[in-house]
Amino acid sequence: MSFDQRDTVNTTYYNWLFGSKGASELETTEPENQVLGALATILKSQQSGAALVRRLPGLIPQLLQSLRSDTFSGAHLSRTISSDVVLVAAVIRAANNSFIGYGTTITSVEHAIMLIGTEGLRHLITSVAFRPIIDMNSGHYTRALAPRIWDQSERAALANRMLAEEMGVDPFEAFLAGLVQYVGLIVTLRIMDQCDKDGKQLGSDMFCASLLRDARALSCSIGREWDFPASVVTAIGEQAGARKGVQVSPMGRLLSQSDYLSKVRILAESALADSADAALFKGLTPAAMACYHRLDAIADQAPAAIAVPAAAL
Repeated sequence: MSFDQRDTVNTTYYNWLFGSKGASELETTEPENQVLGALATILKSQQSGAALVRRLPGLIPQLLQSLRSDTFSGAHLSRTISSDVVLVAAVIRAANNSFIGYGTTITSVEHAIMLIGTEGLRHLITSVAFRPIIDMNSGHYTRALAPRIWDQSERAALANRMLAEEMGVDPFEAFLAGLVQYVGLIVTLRIMDQCDKDGKQLGSDMFCASLLRDARALSCSIGREWDFPASVVTAIGEQAGARKGVQVSPMGRLLSQSDYLSKVRILAESALADSADAALFKGLTPAAMACYHRLDAIADQAPAAIAVPAAAL
């Protein structure tokens, strides 16, 4: 996969995401400047980036720490999960989805944990933990873009997990990197809602380039606050500064490839790319190609985001 391949797909993807027509204005609009200014202020200040993320309950860091350990108590884990209704529903649903057709219904967290297994539980809890909560009364950008961004993130995370061994990186850390690389962008959607209430003045090429660079920097800041592995934070940061000829870490290369595959898959489903176009897959390994054809499963397994009334936030 060449730099030019990635650049072309990124341009098409972000034009689709923002609903723009590929305009290449040389100057950003006033609302765009307001968004970028607000984001720059957050990055320069001592404000906690993690505090801007609504989804992460207090128990999730404990769960992630436990799941990263090779020795943990299943009974303790079960009790912890049972205190979060969203996690309970997700764990039981995943267990039942695995046993469709067997005539058995899983109703207890303990039974579900036993069936899902350690690795499955790691990835399931991580996915649920970072799935964004969307206020049903939020603005245009949060309502329209957050589910799309999360869908792409989940697919990239799945691709990372499938291709991790080939790249020689830890599968769980790879999954985490794919899942959270755009958490800064999701946070920024609320700023965009405030600066452009009509949802019509943001999306120029220059704005998108600056927004994605700074949003990734915010993702790195949030990752460090949550004590993510250094390899994850480094890989996310490397995407923001990707340039021809610049060396990146194995995790960074994997994240770049998985990000690309997930975007192409989404564009193909939206009739904006052709899965039969060999040029899109030039330089990719057979394993990457096999992975690409499996990236449509995520949307069928779980909702793209959790929608709640404003009063619940």
